[in-house]
Parts: sequence; C-alpha cells; structure tokens
Amino acid sequence: MTRRNLILILAATTALSALALSAARARDVPKVATGFVANILCSETFVSGQPPERIFSETTAAMPGAGLITWAMGYKVDRARRGVTVTLFGFGKSHAVYREGFGCYLDHGEAVADASLPTAEIRSSQVLLPDIAGASVVVPANPQLAAALDRAFAEPEQPPLRHTKAVVVVKDGRVVAERYAEGYGIDTQILGFSATKSVISAFTGILVRKGALSLDKPAPVGAWQRAGDVRGAITIDHLLRHTAGLALGSSLQASLGSALEPVNRMKFMESDMAGYAESIELATPPGSAWNYNDGNTVILSHLIRNATGGRPADVMRFARQELFAPLGMRNVTIEFDASGNPEGSSQMLASARDWARFGMLYLSDGVVGGKRILPEGWVNYSASPTPNAWVGMGAGFWTNRGDSFGASYRIERGWPRDAFFAKGTIGQYVIIVPSERLVIVRLGRSPNWPPEADGVFDLVRDVVAATGSKGKLAGTN
Repeated sequence: MTRRNLILILAATTALSALALSAARARDVPKVATGFVANILCSETFVSGQPPERIFSETTAAMPGAGLITWAMGYKVDRARRGVTVTLFGFGKSHAVYREGFGCYLDHGEAVADASLPTAEIRSSQVLLPDIAGASVVVPANPQLAAALDRAFAEPEQPPLRHTKAVVVVKDGRVVAERYAEGYGIDTQILGFSATKSVISAFTGILVRKGALSLDKPAPVGAWQRAGDVRGAITIDHLLRHTAGLALGSSLQASLGSALEPVNRMKFMESDMAGYAESIELATPPGSAWNYNDGNTVILSHLIRNATGGRPADVMRFARQELFAPLGMRNVTIEFDASGNPEGSSQMLASARDWARFGMLYLSDGVVGGKRILPEGWVNYSASPTPNAWVGMGAGFWTNRGDSFGASYRIERGWPRDAFFAKGTIGQYVIIVPSERLVIVRLGRSPNWPPEADGVFDLVRDVVAATGSKGKLAGTN
C-alpha cells in the first residue's frame, strides 16, 4: 500500500468517524433542548413563582438560534404533581420534577437519590454580616443612581430586549439602590445560571481551609485513581480554572448550536452528571489549555458532596452552616441531579439581596463579623487570572486582572481594573469592586450577544460614577 493511499484511507476513516459522532450528537439535540427548557420552567415556576409562559418566551428569545425550534416546542405544567414536561416535534420529551427545599431535577426514569432536607433554619444568632437593608425596597436618594437604574431597566427601541429582573447596589456594606421588575421582589429567588460556579468555588475554599480538600494535590476522583490513568494528574486548581483538559466541549455560549456539545448531554440527558463527566477522557494534558465547561464544576460539586458527608442533606447542612447562615442568605435553593449531586455548574437560585450578600464576602478577604469563612488569600486567588483564558477568568470567578482580551474589553468600557465577578449566562452578574467597596448585582434574561445587549457596561460605569471613589455617595453630604 502506497503512502498516499494510506493517507487517503486514514482521512476517510477520520471523516466518517466525525460524521458518525456528529450524527450521534445531533440525535441528542431534542433531549438537550427540551431538558434545558424543562429545568428552567420548573425552577422558576415552583421556586421563583413566575408565570411559565413568560419564562418560556423570555428564555428562548435570549438564546441565539432557538427560534428555529421553539415553534415546535410544547410544554405542560402539572401544578398538582409539581412537574413540567417539554416536548419537541412531539418527541424528545423531558420531564422536570420539583422537590421541596431542593428545587427541580430532570427525571430520566431512573432511581432518584434520597433528598430529605435538614429541618434546621438559619437563626439570627448565626448571622455575622450586619443587615444590609430594611424590609422595604431601597429607593436611591442620589439622582445619578436613580438614573442608572432607569437606564438598566429601560428597553431598547429594537430587540433584543434586556428583561432586567433585579438590580441591587451595595456601597460600604449597605444597599444604596435597588429595583425589581414586575412580579419580582426582595425575597424572589432568581436563577443565577453559571454564577452558581462562584458559590461552588467558595464551598471549595471553605473545605480547603478545613483541610478536607487540597488545591494542588490530585483531585480525589475514584475513577481516576487507576495506575497509569493520566487524569490522575488533575487537581482542584485545574477544575476551578477550567484547565483540567477533559474532552467535554465548551460551555461558553447558550445557543442552539451548543446543544451538540458533550457537556450538554451530561447536563440534560444523564441522571449522574458527575459520573458521566468523570468518565470522559482527556483532550489536552491537565493544566496545559484553558477550556470553560460545566463538567469541571460538576466534578467539584461531587467532591464537595463526598467531603461533607455524601448525601444531599449533608451538602445543604454544610452550605447553611458554613456560608449561608454567616452571610444571612435565607432565600436560597441549590438544585441537585437525580443521583443526589449538586448541580453546581448552573442551578442555584437566590434573591438579589442574597446574591449581593455573597459578593460582600469577597470585599473583606473572606472574613465576616470577625470570623474567617474563606482561607486567607483565597479572594486574591479567586480573582487571579488564568493563563490563556481570553475572556478573563480566575478560579471560579471572571476577572479584570491580567491582560486578557476580556479584561481589556471591559476596562475600556468603564469597569475598574480590580473588578471581578460571578457571571451567569443570559445576563446574571455579581460584580465585586474592592477599590470602590462596591457590589453590583444584575439579574435578567438577556442575550449574550452582542456584549452590550444586557446593559451591564452602562450600569457599572454609571454606578461607579454615582457612588464616587472615597466611600461617599456622589452628590450627598
């Protein structure tokens, strides 16, 4: 056989394999699309208390390409059984089920892990963070801040629409401005999507402080411990920074096209998400390349579950005692998959004020009320740039530090250089600006593209200008 013929055979084999893989992934699209919609409809109907017709229309409108299939998508909300079923072209059916205290999970017809909720509620004596606001919505006294909120909630003359749901501005430990869309309020739990990843980063930090996890040692994943398994070199740091190298594809975009990525099979077709992610082989050596995907955080969530006792109830007990109670975060729901693993890549709901309370932890090096929550230096570690992360990514947070394209782009549009933030797809932000003693929360349902679509560049620039840089609100005495 000539070298030329060998090359042709190899090329043809590779092409056929790629086509077969693409066809297999294409068959996943109906289940991925309906699973995505079913989970959100269930969460925001039964946890957030929002009308499903609005959730459906605003969510699909925010996703590029979704209009190609949403006309063929149908959904049914069963309020008696507290579930949502979504179909596409009459097949590809997905079913999401609500469980009190644990939000929603996708039911794939397999056995479901026990999810009995700890009964203990957060007591006032456990709260270390001083109250950030009273019982009423804080109307800004500063005209500049009022104008900033006006602009954040204003809709452009032409689509895409912003659908801003909540904005909370905290300056020097107090809410100085907030506003909510109709149907939303101080206690409404709002889905953070990938802003959840930053909370998982905080849980990881707490367990590092306690000695239960280590940043730079091999991650304790059972499937990777066999002799000769190169995945055994993956560390907690790699998972936090999205440099683990697993061949799961990318989670950077929420669009119809992204339904073909293996990571979305994990999220919307697998009962045991972590088990699936941990079974995937490497695409690149650990630590050698940056690739943002939800599988990294799902695996971290599994490690957190194992380190805190192994049951969903243990995770919730840990979360409340170690993070939510000290910060006074009372309106929070963490969702789990059917296997009992926290869906830490995207499924935490919290009130806008509680998202702000979470951000405030990062203004004081992880110390609240004199108690250290995060390890010393963990905040700087979280905000430190990851090499080759062109969007500007730290360890569980996005960041303006370093010289990434994303950091430069944001700074050119008015963001402070030291800002870092939790970010969820289609318009969720918890922005921390240490130099300004400022936390800005913006939640909504906006397209990811163009970058200006959600209005957050204007919001940050307006708020920084209105609140000044010396700890005193501009325009006040």
